[in-house]
Amino acid sequence: MKLAVVGAGYAGMAAAVELAAAGHAVDVFEASRIVGGRARATRIGELTVDNGQHILVGAYRETLRLMRTVGVDPARVLKRTPLRFEFPGEFLMQAPRLPAPLHTAFALLLAKGLDWTEKLAAIRLMRGLQADDYRIAPDRTVSAWLGAQKAPSRQRRLLWEPLCIAALNTPAERASAQVLANVLRDSLGGPRDASDMLLPQVDLSALFPGPAADFVERHGGRVQLGRRVGGLRREAEAWWIDADGPYAQVVLAVAPYHLGDLLPALADRVAHFEWEPIVTSYFRYPAGIRLPQPMLGVDAGLAQWLFDRGRLCGQEGVIAAVISARGRHTELPAAELEQGIHAEIARIVPNLPPPASVQTITEKRATFACLPNLQRPAAATGLPGLWLAGDYVAGEYPATLEGAVRSGVGAAHRILEAG
Repeated sequence: MKLAVVGAGYAGMAAAVELAAAGHAVDVFEASRIVGGRARATRIGELTVDNGQHILVGAYRETLRLMRTVGVDPARVLKRTPLRFEFPGEFLMQAPRLPAPLHTAFALLLAKGLDWTEKLAAIRLMRGLQADDYRIAPDRTVSAWLGAQKAPSRQRRLLWEPLCIAALNTPAERASAQVLANVLRDSLGGPRDASDMLLPQVDLSALFPGPAADFVERHGGRVQLGRRVGGLRREAEAWWIDADGPYAQVVLAVAPYHLGDLLPALADRVAHFEWEPIVTSYFRYPAGIRLPQPMLGVDAGLAQWLFDRGRLCGQEGVIAAVISARGRHTELPAAELEQGIHAEIARIVPNLPPPASVQTITEKRATFACLPNLQRPAAATGLPGLWLAGDYVAGEYPATLEGAVRSGVGAAHRILEAG
């Protein structure tokens, strides 16, 4: 079969690798000159950073499997640490190295910043989810679900709501409780190592998509960068991508809002979607400046998470501040936002000098809004030989790297079954 993938993000490269590993040469088309899609490397002066800081967790089994398939050792490129959820001076939860489910129970019991009533309520909530097989019916917002569980307000603010934002990139008052439950099932409710935090020590393009492109080409495929596809058409029982073809099977792994540009008939599949941004500000301080931990939360601040890139990838003095989803920050001028975040970092790092430079990157449509009962399109388009892949495709996960990879693997398997 002659096969093609349009889009070289995590979903597209996952599909291409799975097909290449099965012995098929695959043509990959990518409009950008950098692989990774909405999780890719970018340049700030002489620094290579990411268009948005991401983390992985131990539950990302398919991402880790495909990294190994293309020759990337996760132990070399990811800093693995037991779950550590910290807002300095307010809250600290860390998972001990105990067998599951004791690691989760003790993480909650020993959490600093919650009283015993709040700790026991959190354990009851997790046990209730487990008893219900992590099903929440009917689906509702995370806020409504927490209210029904009578979760204490401080516990909600310091634990569940930040987890929701981090996992779903959607505020708790809008986010799907069922999708959050799926994430909790596979992380806090999974094996001990499933809740481990995996912090990238290389840029997101080098983490998987770049080595994946090399793998595809070593297996007889082509990865065409800077190749924007103008149109897709079906002729004589095959697909044509501009003048390239014929292709028996095509995977469309582009951002969902680009589907209609390639094939107008697909536009209505995501017409009802809403979008959430991710803002990442990179602060350059003198080389000696460090955070107490590689990753810290910010309680009730403009920033939500801080990452010490010196500790992670050798970029001494560089601190990345991440803000997920919509909020008050979107209404602030960039300079005011950056000044506010600098003040928040200064409360954690004593005697912090002004940054030498700040660069803010905003992905306005970083992910879909993960709303309750959201109808997400299936991988099968209903058109012969045409499949969808992306973090927005129907599945149990929100818009995460693992969700994208799983969708790409799923599309590839459907092609292999059809062939």
